Amino acid sequence: MSVAWQFNYDIELESLQSLYSKAKQNQWDGEEALDWSVEIDPSKPLMAESQLPLKDLPLFQRLSKSQQEKFTAHSTAQLLSQFLHGEQGALMTAATLTHAVPHYEGKLFAATQTMDEARHVEVYEKYIRKLAIVYPIAPWLKETIDKTLVADHWVKIAIGMNMVVEGLALAAFHNMRRSTTCDLLRSLTEGVLRDEARHVAFGNLYTRESIAEMHADDREDIAQFAFEVVKLMADANGGIKGNKIPSPNPGFTQMLAECDIDPMDFFQSVQEAGMSGVNGKLPPGQIHSFKDLMMPALVRVGAITDRSRELFAAEEIPVWDDLHMLEAFENDQII
Repeated sequence: MSVAWQFNYDIELESLQSLYSKAKQNQWDGEEALDWSVEIDPSKPLMAESQLPLKDLPLFQRLSKSQQEKFTAHSTAQLLSQFLHGEQGALMTAATLTHAVPHYEGKLFAATQTMDEARHVEVYEKYIRKLAIVYPIAPWLKETIDKTLVADHWVKIAIGMNMVVEGLALAAFHNMRRSTTCDLLRSLTEGVLRDEARHVAFGNLYTRESIAEMHADDREDIAQFAFEVVKLMADANGGIKGNKIPSPNPGFTQMLAECDIDPMDFFQSVQEAGMSGVNGKLPPGQIHSFKDLMMPALVRVGAITDRSRELFAAEEIPVWDDLHMLEAFENDQII
């Protein structure tokens, strides 16, 4: 991208200025705000069994109690590792946005997001250190963040991170906060959730007007980018309904091996459950990242066009547009 100096220091977008003020007022210190004296037994599950998305899989039910506990503990560590790696990616993209966005107030907010992401990396690393195991980043997550970091327009970066990756993260953090049995992890996640809700709001407030002002060809270029990153994420996870073969993920396979679970048996069980609709239902109180956050955010800002809707339909990716859950997060009604 070209160098994006801005020598007009007048506030043009009051909504961004308000979001920047809110971000300043809600900064927190992970070292001081959280009780790090809490002891954690890495061998014990950190999630309530009733809240496990995969608890109804026939394969999971066939496992012994000790295997179930081991799988829950290691799968949680694998998920938290993705949080850690993803937050490093968010740190880099937020720093890129600080450089790339055209408005003064946009640069100010992006700087607060950069600080937020640095804090998230810090607290997740400190927490995972207590578990004594870090799984590698999922290839699809790295590919999504890499694709976002080298994008040629700041709107693509905001879509890739503030809507797609952080839409996924916001749902995962919310579900983790409701599911965990660890007070420290719950408190940590609550702080991160509040920060991430601001980041998602920033993506909406800032990109909607910019996309609306674009030439139709440029708008289609943005829509194509949005489609590609959503498809990448959907394919990696076995499709929206979980009924397709997921992309290879060495870290997840490593986690299954640690639990003495044959990867082929596991993925076959997930695929069969997806086809029968078993794993399409989330536990009560949990939210769906694609349905509740990611797709509605893309629709709202105009990043999905009539042409790209056909692309989503061909890939069996529904274009959900109900905004009530997304707006509840942005207004702190659900945090």
